[in-house]
Amino acid sequence: MAKGEFTSKKLMDNRKKFRWKKADYSRRVLRLKEKHDPLEGAPQAKGIVLEKVGIEAKQPNSAIRKCVRVQLLKNGRQVTAFCPGNKAVTFIEEHDEVTIEGIGGRKGRSMGDISGVRYKVIKVNDISLRELVRGRKEKPRR
Repeated sequence: MAKGEFTSKKLMDNRKKFRWKKADYSRRVLRLKEKHDPLEGAPQAKGIVLEKVGIEAKQPNSAIRKCVRVQLLKNGRQVTAFCPGNKAVTFIEEHDEVTIEGIGGRKGRSMGDISGVRYKVIKVNDISLRELVRGRKEKPRR
């Protein structure tokens, strides 16, 4: 590394050059997450439920995790979203409008034993899924 009285320009140039070796910097500057992410960098998105699906948990757990296939309104992409809560999937029907958000895995990836599922349902027809599961609110009749 350059040392000395007149090396500040060289040090600054090197810092700029070697920043590109850091994965988080280059991904952020090139906006790679926004390009491949179905939510396009947004924290939440709305979509229409296409179908209910059950996804088997990874080993050593043995369960069928209740999920839904959602088609996003903003770009038409399809994603799978987990329905958290006891019997939560019973409050969701096909053609309902749901709001989804990231499930909270490391670097935006899947969480726990649900492979390939990166999102979770938080609202159904603009009513919180958690409130529906707890019985505090009812789903509106259409």
